[in-house]
Amino acid sequence: MEAYRNINLPPEERAADLLGRMTLREKVGQLTQRLYGFACYERHGGDIRLTEEFYREADRYGGIGALYGLYRADPWSGRDFDTGLDGVLAPRARNMVQRYLVEHTRLGIPALMTTECPHGHQALDGCLLPVNLASAATWSPALLEEAAKVCARQLRAMGVDLALVSALDILRDPRWGRSEECFGEDPVLAAAFAGAVVRGYRSQGVDVTAKHLCAQGETTGGVNASAARIGPRELREIHLPAVRACVEAGAASFMAAYNEIDGVYCHANPWLLRNLLREEYGFTGIVMSDGVAIDQLDAVTGDRTASGALALASGVDLGLWDSAFGHLEEAVERGLVSSARIDEAAARVLELKFRRGLFEEPYIPEDSRWQGYTPETHPQVKRLAEESVVLLKNSGRLLPLDGKKRLRVLLTGPGADDLYGQLGDYTPPVRPGGGITVRQGLERWIQTHESPVELSCRSGCLRFGQSSADLAEAAWAAGEADVVLAVLGGTSSRFGGGAFQSNGALADQEEITMDCGENVDAGLLRLPGTQLELLRRLKAAGKPVVTVLIGGRPYEMAEADSLSDAILCAFYPGLTGGEALAKLLFGELSPAGRLPVSLPDHAGQLPVYYNYKDSYQGMRYCDTGRPRYMFGSGLTYSRFSWTLIAPPQDTPDGQGASVTFSVRNTGDRSACAVPQLYLHRTQGAVTSRRRALCAFDKMDLNPGEERTVTLAIPQESLCQWDAGMRQVLPPGKIEWFLCDGGETLLEGSFTAGV
Repeated sequence: MEAYRNINLPPEERAADLLGRMTLREKVGQLTQRLYGFACYERHGGDIRLTEEFYREADRYGGIGALYGLYRADPWSGRDFDTGLDGVLAPRARNMVQRYLVEHTRLGIPALMTTECPHGHQALDGCLLPVNLASAATWSPALLEEAAKVCARQLRAMGVDLALVSALDILRDPRWGRSEECFGEDPVLAAAFAGAVVRGYRSQGVDVTAKHLCAQGETTGGVNASAARIGPRELREIHLPAVRACVEAGAASFMAAYNEIDGVYCHANPWLLRNLLREEYGFTGIVMSDGVAIDQLDAVTGDRTASGALALASGVDLGLWDSAFGHLEEAVERGLVSSARIDEAAARVLELKFRRGLFEEPYIPEDSRWQGYTPETHPQVKRLAEESVVLLKNSGRLLPLDGKKRLRVLLTGPGADDLYGQLGDYTPPVRPGGGITVRQGLERWIQTHESPVELSCRSGCLRFGQSSADLAEAAWAAGEADVVLAVLGGTSSRFGGGAFQSNGALADQEEITMDCGENVDAGLLRLPGTQLELLRRLKAAGKPVVTVLIGGRPYEMAEADSLSDAILCAFYPGLTGGEALAKLLFGELSPAGRLPVSLPDHAGQLPVYYNYKDSYQGMRYCDTGRPRYMFGSGLTYSRFSWTLIAPPQDTPDGQGASVTFSVRNTGDRSACAVPQLYLHRTQGAVTSRRRALCAFDKMDLNPGEERTVTLAIPQESLCQWDAGMRQVLPPGKIEWFLCDGGETLLEGSFTAGV
């Protein structure tokens, strides 16, 4: 028996044996992921056939390293419930792919199945979660980890090997259309969620490709894939903690980012992909390219073959849709890359296949059990939506509404009855009845609770266009109501039409149908269309106005805030977002979310992230004030009292520093407290940040309940990267601040490094 077929040998030995039996072309085939999986089959009713394109690729290379997006469904892929894979067709198509590779290629090497999971599985009947920005607003990494387990169980049942998970991008400029994919603006919060989502998937037997490596969220002017004009200290302080968290959580793969960092493309950055990721962080898995990104290195090389060689030599192991890696044989012949580097990359791909048991079990059961992972059967998804909503304003304690009284409520705005407007980018088609809009959520709540509330609905305005008749009708209806609910915001839905680029990003829009999503960057952060005019007319009617903001990024808040008596902020909350908002509006739940990103008054204030350097006065202009709502802000329907028990003590080595306090719910409703501990170093080796989150917690407290909490200060939070880029613990005074809801509750100072 060949050694590579011996299951008793470790994956490394099996891969080495198999590698020694392969031709150069077969090795190159293991590094390619050129095919769009959704284009590898044709569906005719209940019949599935593989395409000639798939057969040609498999035959050309004697196998396929990985197949991306077999299950993907959306307007770009052109797959829906008539043309895509649902029910038993999904596992059947996967088995057909693997069967051909196993039975009709020389060495019978199965393919890795990779699939898009930016916020759940982008497949028909895929388990969908709120977008990352919403999940981060829960400030509960443990909750996201549990929800990720649900997604992973579905993926495992579908035979997915690698889930491509957005986990690394930090939201430093909300003009960026992919803001929704970030876990916020803070490195500590983002790293906690990044590690949690990787652990959740891995615990159920699905490996993770964490993306994007690295600093893609920095941007130049919020433009997608633009240059990150930062140095190594900013990179390490802000953008790399999430990367390290994913390494420590066991990510099997990283996807390189489109952008450059200080002039060097991430796909051509050996310091990033080799020195840092492998030598410093100890990563041993695969580095994957982003879609057609290797071909874009032509801007540096001017030569497609040289681009493939440059990416491979720099540390990219597996391509994605590019043509450059298809030229690697020529690159070896021209001496642009070594055959040893081909072997190194191919060995990593093969080792992962052996670890995953693909050679022993290349097929999965052909049934539809994978379709059972719905919000109704798995409440973790609903809890994410419920805890992600942030109460920003509540003048006169307008909320919650009293559902036991006869109350005339007007529901209006373009987001009131738009399911896809709640779901975000990278979303598959949803079956009728598969989600709950705000209107449906309110109607169901009123009916279920036999409430005397009278709900009337008016469109108010189009999301992007203009309609004076709708505005006038909503204004009249507001005058007849006791309270107005205006559901405003944007959309990342691809279902409104549009063309797409070769990497799936939206092409330039002739007519605006999306204001957020990949390649949908905004120079202004105003509410789209005539939504502010709608809000002005509603306010002029003289009735209390509750604004519900649903979107994938922060919007300018100055005018919207002045026209609203209460504001609920819901970053795309997912399929059950309407149900969650109904429960919060009527007080069945108390808002538990806190902002993972700061909200500006005006776009001209940007950047408005809270953790700016103390070398200057941040957010100080002659014509505008501070951001309207800062990172960490969020109200509840209750009140808390905070008592300091033990402040941090001076520590010579930074070990063991902590703060202990008690928090008591002094209100009459159950609610969540989210204590956040921030530090500011006033003495050190280099400039400090004005404030930097170092620890946080979250707890439910019943009325009158008190909890004692200790937040440990990680030693790394006390350290700095000095002028020589060494991580040191300089002696000096450090201020600490315990906050929640955007307010400083307790504070003091101590000395570290003495």
